[in-house]
Amino acid sequence: MISDLTSPATTSGISGDGKRVIVIGGGPGGVASALLLASRGFEVDLYEKQNRIGGRTGELVQDGFHFDIGPTFLMMKPLLDRIFAESGKNSSDYLEFTRLDPMYELRFSDKVFRASDDNEKTKEEIEKLFPGQSAGLDKFLSRERKRFEKLLPAFERPWSGLSKSLSPSLLPALPHLSLGSTVFGTLKKYFTDDDLALLFSFQSKYLGMSAWECPGAFAMLSYMEHDHGIWHTKGGLGKIPAALAKAAEDCGARIHLNTPVQELLVENRTVVGVKLEDGEVVRGDSVVINADFGHAMSNLIPNGELKKYTKEKLSSMKFSCSTYMLHLGIDTVFEDLPHHTIVFAKNYKQNVDEIFTHFKSSSDISFYVRNASVTDPTLAPEGKSSLYILVPTPNLDGDIDWETQKQIYRQKVMEGFRDRLGIEDLESHIEVEREFTPQTWEEELDIFKGATFNLSHCLSQMAFLRPQNKFEEFRNCYLVGGGTHPGSGLPTIFESARISSNLISDSHGVKYTKTAIAT
Repeated sequence: MISDLTSPATTSGISGDGKRVIVIGGGPGGVASALLLASRGFEVDLYEKQNRIGGRTGELVQDGFHFDIGPTFLMMKPLLDRIFAESGKNSSDYLEFTRLDPMYELRFSDKVFRASDDNEKTKEEIEKLFPGQSAGLDKFLSRERKRFEKLLPAFERPWSGLSKSLSPSLLPALPHLSLGSTVFGTLKKYFTDDDLALLFSFQSKYLGMSAWECPGAFAMLSYMEHDHGIWHTKGGLGKIPAALAKAAEDCGARIHLNTPVQELLVENRTVVGVKLEDGEVVRGDSVVINADFGHAMSNLIPNGELKKYTKEKLSSMKFSCSTYMLHLGIDTVFEDLPHHTIVFAKNYKQNVDEIFTHFKSSSDISFYVRNASVTDPTLAPEGKSSLYILVPTPNLDGDIDWETQKQIYRQKVMEGFRDRLGIEDLESHIEVEREFTPQTWEEELDIFKGATFNLSHCLSQMAFLRPQNKFEEFRNCYLVGGGTHPGSGLPTIFESARISSNLISDSHGVKYTKTAIAT
């Protein structure tokens, strides 16, 4: 929950009146920034290429079926609530939330685990499937809560260089980074059974990483779910950026859809505005880039201006995995299929290695299904439902012919429903179908290499080594979204918007209120 108000970060007493901020991109980071800055009196213009808000957190609508494009888990709801609260708004005035219990169902070939944020229920599940292992949950929650409490302040502020990373306010976080350990290795300290450790480590996929490579600090992602819960927003999570945009407009921001930005205007290493694709020049005092990082560096910067993030530098950076996805509108409701289900490949480690190490397609897939219509009937016409199916895949660094492979992956999904979920005739129920491959992500949503989860969160691309919120290449230029600090995933994207908005406010001497999150 949101707790005590802290003192304003600045004391100049002026508002943002007369200062213009341009936001490129209407993903969750862009619209959250627009809301925060507009509420502080800045003139805000947000330019979005698509005909809708949301980016990869948007929604598709066809024949009465609503499909989230990207995220489907809302973790750490208080971070979203805080964006609204610091803007003088209330999230519940714009969104309707449902807390899920059970949170999700996890399936191996020989066992089914139902995870709850009621810890006693989860311990009963552990004892039923892994006798004698439930005490590990108490250790896990206790130690990861301490990690979360120490690291949260580090995720709420910029890490603009090594010297600031070693400042007294951030030093307490360093021992909790688990340098040299992986998520799976960290979980094995709590749970000796490999399968049980996997049930608490799959969240590394939220970052587009393998649990055997993802830094150990991210073991706290599972803690955040088990201690703070998972939420659904009525109508789908695509309603979140739409709600932020509506609140931003209520505060005076101007949202321009179908308006692509061609490039930044750069004068003497200072960003002074943008040039739109139709040739119009729009000048501003600060520019926020919410476009995918790799795409922005490759397409939005005038030739010769980049010194650090050149094409050569981008080619050496590590990017997340991608996804094959099916959005299906079906003519029935599978009442016995939970809101969230994750099905592990029979040889999960091999499947992960094929995706992240060998960049090849898998014959034995893992897949995720969201059957949110059992919770939220607004997602489909009466008596029907909206299914979201995701299969992790290599990004476009893999030499895969997706025109051929997409047919193979689709068939594997149908087989997975039959063999792993007991749904024999999924195909006969399909009324609407939309397919995404890594090529779709790159070509239609401007996502570099089709890397759905943006830059990897390897140690060489975290904290001060990640592209900075106050972009180090140019003055008056700021980054938000998954490609900057603190990283990908909705909670951290909200924090990137808050960090960059505070930096912009500081640069203009504008007062704002900070609120703390109770941990």
